[in-house]
Amino acid sequence: MTFGLALCADAATQGQPGTLPLRHVGDYPLPGTTTRWDYLSLDPTRSRLFVAHLGDSTVVVVDTKTKAVLATIGNIRHVHGTLAVPELGRVYASATGTDEIVAIDATTLKIVARIPGGVYPDGIAYAPEVSKLYVSDETGNTETVIDARTNQRIATIELGGAVGNTQYDPVSKHIFVNVQGRGMLVEIDPRTDKIIDRIPLPGADGNHGLLIEPKLRLAFIACEDNDRLLVLNLKTKRLTASFDAKGTPDVLGYDPDLGQLYVAGESGVVSIFRVAATGVTKTGEGFVGPNAHSLAIDPATHEIYFPLKDVDRHPVMRVMKPGA
Repeated sequence: MTFGLALCADAATQGQPGTLPLRHVGDYPLPGTTTRWDYLSLDPTRSRLFVAHLGDSTVVVVDTKTKAVLATIGNIRHVHGTLAVPELGRVYASATGTDEIVAIDATTLKIVARIPGGVYPDGIAYAPEVSKLYVSDETGNTETVIDARTNQRIATIELGGAVGNTQYDPVSKHIFVNVQGRGMLVEIDPRTDKIIDRIPLPGADGNHGLLIEPKLRLAFIACEDNDRLLVLNLKTKRLTASFDAKGTPDVLGYDPDLGQLYVAGESGVVSIFRVAATGVTKTGEGFVGPNAHSLAIDPATHEIYFPLKDVDRHPVMRVMKPGA
């Protein structure tokens, strides 16, 4: 089922400049009220997308093949982050309303554990070599470390400022965390849970969003307070580029086969960048939908998922795909 709302009509209505090399696949109904949605996480082994409906305190499960809603998992108060870990058969969600990390069985879709998650837990990353979860405690100025085998909190790492997103780098096998209150990126060794580097980010203001491209050794940092995308070389630990990214950039997504980076903003503007060994270039920018600040990409189909809280008084999943 689609609602038939054209992308070009949205762009014209909002008056946003720029062009997007994307086509509108369709809008698919989502359950619940017209309240805020947040992070999405894909489990490609099950063709399931786990979507945080923050305003309704639920995680909505979507079948990426049919676009149908399979389940709504409730009682996850003010859910922000989601992370599917297929090798564990688990999905983890951060509940800022109760300062918990909620563990969900990926098969039964039942809650199996609730774990203390610091203060205002948000982004979640997983280090597979040590079976640990790392959680951004945004206003607690710390990183919570959880043993995924026992679902127990085992460490708290002081970061010294408000915390943005957390990501795992499969090459260094380290965890990287945005400390948005200090304009820096912190590097943590999961073997010891010690900070091994504090990388300054000149020009960063509110560096919240984070994505790592491991093959090219790049980190992409979205700065929500000054509308910038920073590119960091992970080998030299120095910034190599800075781009304008309109509309309070928040969540980043990457399609590795196409080498395309998507930066979604609170205003509904999405910026697209081409990522290659020769450098990073901006290839498009335009309006996708109201409050389209979060996204997920299915690398098998190249489809891009944007949960929108209010389209004709209904929440929908807007699906886009590269191409005219």
